Amino acid sequence: MLPFRKMHGLGNDFVVLDARAHPLPITPARAAAIADRHFGIGCDQFIVLEPPPAGADVFMRIRNPDGSEAGACGNATRCIASLVADERGADRVVVRTIAGDLPVERLPGGLWRADMGPARLRWDDVPLAHKADTLHVPLALGPVSDPAACSMGNPHATFFVPDLDAIDVATLGPALEHDPIFPDRANIGFAQVLSPDHIRLVMWERGAGMTLACGSGACATIVNAARRGLTGRRATITMPGGDLLLEWREADGHVLMTGPVATAFTGTLDLDAYAP
Repeated sequence: MLPFRKMHGLGNDFVVLDARAHPLPITPARAAAIADRHFGIGCDQFIVLEPPPAGADVFMRIRNPDGSEAGACGNATRCIASLVADERGADRVVVRTIAGDLPVERLPGGLWRADMGPARLRWDDVPLAHKADTLHVPLALGPVSDPAACSMGNPHATFFVPDLDAIDVATLGPALEHDPIFPDRANIGFAQVLSPDHIRLVMWERGAGMTLACGSGACATIVNAARRGLTGRRATITMPGGDLLLEWREADGHVLMTGPVATAFTGTLDLDAYAP
């Protein structure tokens, strides 16, 4: 029986397995089976901790509920950083993913601030299927159009709307995620700017669907909103699960994300009970 931990950041939840001491036979199919909310444990992302490479304190491998691998997950980054920091008695750790290194520091009040790295703004960084202005991507569906796009280690497109409650995210999200302009699919954000320092956001996550919160989506939203001149470079982003504080740092283009972490429960699972 293998120990696991169920964690979440603002309701964006994760099953966390530790493979630092011994490799685990985790295939995409097995990850998807465990992530299933009816036949498995259930989660928005499936996280495996692996031995730390040089320059980092842990390697975090991220899989979506469909088994596909993701390069970034802001809420999971804070959660995993809190675990490793507590193990080491440290206030700052570096989490490495396939997209790069993410330094995270402990703040007062149970908050953690993650440096999610620079926003990547070129069309081939997102990536888009062809050369286009990432500030005004030629894409429209129903009541939404003219998104801005960037990469936060994974592809994001943000649609700015006047009334978020009028948007059928569950219908529009999957169609936009799979639009041909996104060769690797994309995370789709629907954002309503409430003031120059407050944004309301609902995310359709690539490979996961609607989630209560999305850290990398919040990062992309502050970047795209500031690029459009809709907000400043620092704002509170309110999602269904709660608030994150975002700052797009002018000096180096890095995005800082501050928010809480939580452990819902711990348990054990039998890997052999899930598809190999």
